Amino acid sequence: MSERRTRRGTGSDLSRTTAARAAAIAEQLHHECAILLELYRKTENFPADVADGRLVSVPPPSSQLDTRDKLWRLHSALLQCRSLLERAIAKEEEELGGGRKGEYENQRKMVKERLSLLLINTGELLKAADGPAILTPSLEGLELDGPTILFELKLWVYRIFKEVDYWTKMTITTLKGLPSVIVKEPARTTRARRSTRR
Repeated sequence: MSERRTRRGTGSDLSRTTAARAAAIAEQLHHECAILLELYRKTENFPADVADGRLVSVPPPSSQLDTRDKLWRLHSALLQCRSLLERAIAKEEEELGGGRKGEYENQRKMVKERLSLLLINTGELLKAADGPAILTPSLEGLELDGPTILFELKLWVYRIFKEVDYWTKMTITTLKGLPSVIVKEPARTTRARRSTRR
């Protein structure tokens, strides 16, 4: 009988572990985004509030959304962020030259890799929440080509970095607000462990 509890608990333990891992990755990504934004601001002499407005398009948040829908919204936004980030990196290298490998380029690469890792984890959470096959969001309406004027290009890249930072913060908030079934260990598993220790 205790074997059944272990097996039953494994699914929620897995999603709890995945949620904790995703939250930790999001926390780390948020820190790395802050460093990247600071490096870019210093390089380009931008004030902190130079670029506002959302680039990612997802349905607005709602308290009416169930766990699966919240995770889908989050995952969709992060996928769009990665597409924008990849395009920004390509455009920067194309227009501004990508030969040098300094602190900024290393930080940008780290943010991109951490974002990809976060996407894998939110995808696992979405599957654990009985989400449908993950649909790739439409990139229609996203500013993927970017501007051609140098200042506008730099501003566009900065806006993308801010968007990644924004959605990373949203990920942290959303994961912390998930039902305890996914985020925290169920109480009966704890009781089952205590009884086996006796």
